Amino acid sequence: MTWFQDGRLHFGVGVEDTFVPQTREGERALDEYDLTEHYEHWHADLGLAAEVGAEFMRWGIPWYRINPEPGRWDWSWLDAVMARFAELGIRPIVDLLHYGTPQWLEGEFAHPDYPQHAAEYAVAVAERYADTVTDYTPVNEPMIHARFCGELGYWPPYLTGEDGLTALIAAVADGFVRSQHGIAEVLGDRATFVHVDATTRVVGAVDGEHAEKVRLLRNQAFAVEDLVTGKVRDGHPLLEHLLRHGMGEDLLAQLAADPVAPDVMGVNYYPRHSTTLVEDGPWPAGGFVEPSPIRDDGVTGLEDVIRTYAARYGAPVALTETCVTASEAERIAWLEDSVALAHRLRADGVPLVGYTWWPLFDMYEWTYRHADTPREESLLTMGLWDLVESPSGLLRRRNSVADAFARLATADRARVR
Repeated sequence: MTWFQDGRLHFGVGVEDTFVPQTREGERALDEYDLTEHYEHWHADLGLAAEVGAEFMRWGIPWYRINPEPGRWDWSWLDAVMARFAELGIRPIVDLLHYGTPQWLEGEFAHPDYPQHAAEYAVAVAERYADTVTDYTPVNEPMIHARFCGELGYWPPYLTGEDGLTALIAAVADGFVRSQHGIAEVLGDRATFVHVDATTRVVGAVDGEHAEKVRLLRNQAFAVEDLVTGKVRDGHPLLEHLLRHGMGEDLLAQLAADPVAPDVMGVNYYPRHSTTLVEDGPWPAGGFVEPSPIRDDGVTGLEDVIRTYAARYGAPVALTETCVTASEAERIAWLEDSVALAHRLRADGVPLVGYTWWPLFDMYEWTYRHADTPREESLLTMGLWDLVESPSGLLRRRNSVADAFARLATADRARVR
């Protein structure tokens, strides 16, 4: 029996693992492991997860560092990290792609051979750790990849518009499917695939002057997951739109004929970010330049996305990221409310199998990449541990949110014994 079939709610944490190493004028590399000094403190950091009773950790591999040149792999650091996971008995759910590609891959996601390179990387990792690692997320938040890299032009390859968005959707989906098939060939039935989507709810004046845009956004929220699971066929509401903006018929046919499926469907939900509020009037540019207005729908919104994804993909669901960037008291309130909802949903028959607080310790806002201020000015207070600047580097200071998480995780395990 696999962990997601044992009837329990499993508690885990994540370490923010965004990697965008390429830069151009006015930009800084965005590597959260570097910013949070996880490269130096990884051994102790994994111990923090064990300290609060986390059973699993969503943790990403910096592809650009372990694969610094085509065909060359440097496993030294990663070998030690994976050994530490085994020592602690924490299950790593490995993020293979969390926004960045190697620096040698010209054009990044737009390179014609990107899907092949992504699959080669996935297989190399799976073969290296076949005896110890079985759980993989081929692509974290694929539609965020597509929007930031292909529509908004924030991250490489800096494409824009609907054509750029479609090009990125196609590339990411192709690489996703090839990666999962490759890992499955290595691990066979031992492989577990946790697909992870950034949920996007749209509320407000949805039937007003922007009704057509709202319909498109609601469909695009599922675009990559629908493609990789073979749902984009005749009659799918995105089919004509994707074809009109450049997606190839051959790729669409290939994805429909040889799909992959999630063993666990992961949903990322942040109550203060995941629900877009539509208002009549000019449509905001979006992204960092002109963010769309949002509405905090709390646990109501969370219940909506969990039930939606469970029904749409027919797989057990895990909450793979959640938190609020706020005071400790507000973080604890959200933790307790969202865990209470998880239990209510499970009692109602919803197959919710995982709860993830993200992140384990504070992180730095993505706008750091386009800023010129010290890193502390980009700090986001989100974690179970605070990051505290000191002359010797960043200290990890446990806060009361960690105590609340440990209490809830321990209570849940005791409940099923």
